[in-house]
Amino acid sequence: MSEIYTTIIFLFVLFALLGSSVWIGLALMGVAWVGMELFTTRPAGDAMITTIWTGASSWTLTALPLFIWMGEILYRTRLSEDMFRGLAPWMRWLPGGLLHTNIAGCTIFAAVSGSSAATLTTVGKMSIPELRKRGYPEFMIIGTLAGAATLGLMIPPSLTLIVYGVSINESITKLFMAGIFPGLVLAGLFMAYIVGWHFFYKGERPQEEPKMTLGQMLAESRFLIPVLLLVAVVIGSMYLGYATATEAAAVGVLGSMTLALAQGSLTWNTFSASLMGATRTSAMIALILMGASFLSLAMGFTGLPRALAGWIDQMNLSPLVLIIALTLFYVVLGMFLDGISSVVLTMAIVEPMIRQAGIDVIWFGIFIVVVVEMAQVTPPIGFNLFVLQGMTRHEISYISKTAIPMVGLMLVMVVILVAWPELATWLPENIRSTPSG
Repeated sequence: MSEIYTTIIFLFVLFALLGSSVWIGLALMGVAWVGMELFTTRPAGDAMITTIWTGASSWTLTALPLFIWMGEILYRTRLSEDMFRGLAPWMRWLPGGLLHTNIAGCTIFAAVSGSSAATLTTVGKMSIPELRKRGYPEFMIIGTLAGAATLGLMIPPSLTLIVYGVSINESITKLFMAGIFPGLVLAGLFMAYIVGWHFFYKGERPQEEPKMTLGQMLAESRFLIPVLLLVAVVIGSMYLGYATATEAAAVGVLGSMTLALAQGSLTWNTFSASLMGATRTSAMIALILMGASFLSLAMGFTGLPRALAGWIDQMNLSPLVLIIALTLFYVVLGMFLDGISSVVLTMAIVEPMIRQAGIDVIWFGIFIVVVVEMAQVTPPIGFNLFVLQGMTRHEISYISKTAIPMVGLMLVMVVILVAWPELATWLPENIRSTPSG
């Protein structure tokens, strides 16, 4: 019974702090402080200082601001526009036409950004005006963009996977490898949705795009090549064992700066804006991770994670039933918290559960990314919905309706992961990689 009272106190303090608009990182520290003071004899101040410093000084964590900065540089220069220009000729012949540029553009940009919001903003500012001008239905433009932007959370370098890896002390490179195939499969599901719309709603099709010769398509592709080369160098250096995640991120920053400089779009204003944007985002995530580290320590002292893991073990739940329960849990949690907050807030309790159930932690990292992707497009706190509202001026309710089919496809992706776990585990198990830093 004591574990029940402890849990109630933790939850009460947490929701009280979050409800009073305290920053999430500070709210987590506040809950941990209360837990340390009420349930342990160790001085809370000393524990907090030690834990926060240890969490913030992680070498693995240095990859986070660098990948964010790389995405910011691409977002604020003309490289992102060139990427779209080079991509469009190859998408126009597919059933569904240029709507596929939302999916393909988000997939490619996700491979150099890692942020769902940055992916959405970058691709959206290019594709929305072009697709509207060509007469594509608004419902499909917004819905496909809302769903495809979540690929920034899965396709490496993924900020959520970095945070997950740091939280459970697992190799970032292995997690990045695990995200490739599931990310591509999810992108394929989104594209299949567009193809289905093309054939089932023939009256909504816009006029066909003008034909282009192969030579014209290849000529336009020259704008796409620099970004693809950057992706290949950054991701390939990690997977082939030449660089750690942090070193690959540094190469990505230098590469994106070099490309922007060669293109003539890297000015002092874009450089400083990208640096400050990366600093703000990194500081926000670092504060959340600091609070989560302290909360994990406090929960460890109370014995709550071990007690809950033991309780789950006594229930004799199969791994499948546990995954179903956790899916429902994270979908509900995602309605109120963003993805990274959901991960760091729950790992102290969920990690012992999944290890006790014999669930592969690499596979679970991909699973948790898929379910927190849903959080990006589910009201009331779906971050992508607010970004799209700012870009399109539509009501949140309308944008939410456009995203419902994409949420359904993410649930299908969860089923696929459960049915074929090798989709996430094959690459990390069969390709030589470097340490997590």
